[in-house]
Amino acid sequence: MGTELLLGEIVDSNAAFLAQELAARGVTLHRKTVLGDNLNRVSDGLRQALSRADLVILGGGLGPTDDDLTREAIAAVLGETPAEDPELLAWLEGLYAARGRVMPQLNRKQAWLIPSAEALSNPVGTAPGWFVQTNGKWIVALPGPPREMQKMWREQVLPRLPLPDHALSAVTIHTQGIGESNLAELLGDLTKGANPSVATYARRMGVDVRVAASAPTAAEAQALAAPVLDTVRNKLNRWTWGEDGDTLAGAVTSTLDGRTLGVIEAGSGGALCLLLAGEPGFLDAAVTVDHARLITLGLTPVTLRDAGVVSEAAARELAAGAREHLGAEVGLAVVTAAGGEGAGQTFVALSAEDLEEVAGVNWPGDPAQIRERAAVAALALAYRALRLPQPGEEAGGA
Repeated sequence: MGTELLLGEIVDSNAAFLAQELAARGVTLHRKTVLGDNLNRVSDGLRQALSRADLVILGGGLGPTDDDLTREAIAAVLGETPAEDPELLAWLEGLYAARGRVMPQLNRKQAWLIPSAEALSNPVGTAPGWFVQTNGKWIVALPGPPREMQKMWREQVLPRLPLPDHALSAVTIHTQGIGESNLAELLGDLTKGANPSVATYARRMGVDVRVAASAPTAAEAQALAAPVLDTVRNKLNRWTWGEDGDTLAGAVTSTLDGRTLGVIEAGSGGALCLLLAGEPGFLDAAVTVDHARLITLGLTPVTLRDAGVVSEAAARELAAGAREHLGAEVGLAVVTAAGGEGAGQTFVALSAEDLEEVAGVNWPGDPAQIRERAAVAALALAYRALRLPQPGEEAGGA
């Protein structure tokens, strides 16, 4: 909760963390609500949550100032009166004393407890959390800073929660070169199952497919998901580049098989280099829109005059130029119009020994989107062109 979230001043990474933590433990998350720093709104939100859920987690609002209202809201909803806990107060005062400071009186509210609340210690901050049991339900109040919240969740909350006797097995398959609707058609009735479930998600690097199953144990969940996962993998093999924590840049690196990669970017502003940063084999790069510099990198004056920089011919010449002028064994080039006339038009090309591939794409979007999409298109082309042929495909096929 918090006005900062409503105003977009802070990105709510805590909700994503908790959603993943709960799902992994068989807890179904039904709703997330963001509330401003107003006691009535927070109290009403908590009442509604308790009316439909067994577990309610509140994030933030545990500081010492007047707009930190989580404790007040819980107390109001439960009809209990907060009081200073001597042990918490001594702990807080000790924190300040250890730093050679006197604790401000405002911080005394951080030592509050209500009869039904148990304090959750915070070894990396000054805001203790609350663990509340009421009428067979649980309220957990966690601090807002992610580092404090995550540590408190793992060390203080999880040991106290009566979690369901279930485990979740989930695998996310990454694809490129196929749209979400086409992919859904290909999967057919697989997406209608409940357990195991198959769901599609559009992402920056393509479309992800998540196969998940729940069961009393992790081994049973994996066994339940296995046949569906095998079916999905077989259906999507032609478009798959990785799973779970894999990156598209890492997938491209694996196809290099020890070869070095050189990159030339014209118009994409280094977006491709950023994705490849830190990858082994990424030898050298040139990022420029200067025509004279591009000519020294392999673009011929004839192509520049007749076709322009954003053209298939230019992409081919610059991919070859990345090998010749950057000294790489594999050359990858991207030329794009990120803004102005022809915005979105992009060509990507790859050059290697006995291998040349080129592709053109044209997406609408703002300049930042176009640059990112151009970089992803280059990586996708490189992966398709360099990977080993899959069953039923020719080398370089997609």
